[in-house]
Amino acid sequence: MGVHDGHRQRLKERFLKDGLDGFEPHNVLELLLFFAVPQRDTNEIAHQLINHFGSLSGVFDASYEDLMKVKWMGNNCATLIKLIPEISRYYMDLQNQNGVVLQSFDEMGQFVLPKFIGKTKEQVLLVCLDNKGKVIYNDFIIEGTINAAPIYVRNIIEVAIRCSAAAVVLAHNHPNGLALPSNADLTATKSVYDALNAVKINLIDHIIVAGTDYVSLRNSGFFSWG
Repeated sequence: MGVHDGHRQRLKERFLKDGLDGFEPHNVLELLLFFAVPQRDTNEIAHQLINHFGSLSGVFDASYEDLMKVKWMGNNCATLIKLIPEISRYYMDLQNQNGVVLQSFDEMGQFVLPKFIGKTKEQVLLVCLDNKGKVIYNDFIIEGTINAAPIYVRNIIEVAIRCSAAAVVLAHNHPNGLALPSNADLTATKSVYDALNAVKINLIDHIIVAGTDYVSLRNSGFFSWG
């Protein structure tokens, strides 16, 4: 048995008994790295990663390329770390698929929020609803830079018409900002609203996501039209 085997087994047993409750951030990362680093002490690597990126979430949000610049990181470690936010998003997204009925602003916010987990660039999500509020389409239609994602009205109209949508909900993220609309966000929202209204499709809401926070433009009074 290696010098770290007893510690590894105890940490695994603790997780299996109690989950991650009570774990320090470096313990979470240490445990994860057991499965990519068979020999070296992963506690040291975990501390180094958190110190370098500032927090556990910072480690998970770091790019593969930046992870690879850290001492003792290899392909397996970096790939495993990048899997975590993607698996989290995929898991939560499976619970928010087509067929769900969205009837309140809170339900709409909770539906779109997990879809942005791990997204480090601005992206625009389009959710199409039938006349009973049931989701008939939801997907990212635009990916922008980390600072801006232009909202292409034609794309939105084409998808909404193709789905025979009665209404749509837009959402986009501010990866490194606050869940508050810019003037450009409000201008783009008005353009989308007018274009959809012309083809008798209602823009119910535009939701801005930042981390675990979101703001409904409609519910917050930012819609001065409709």
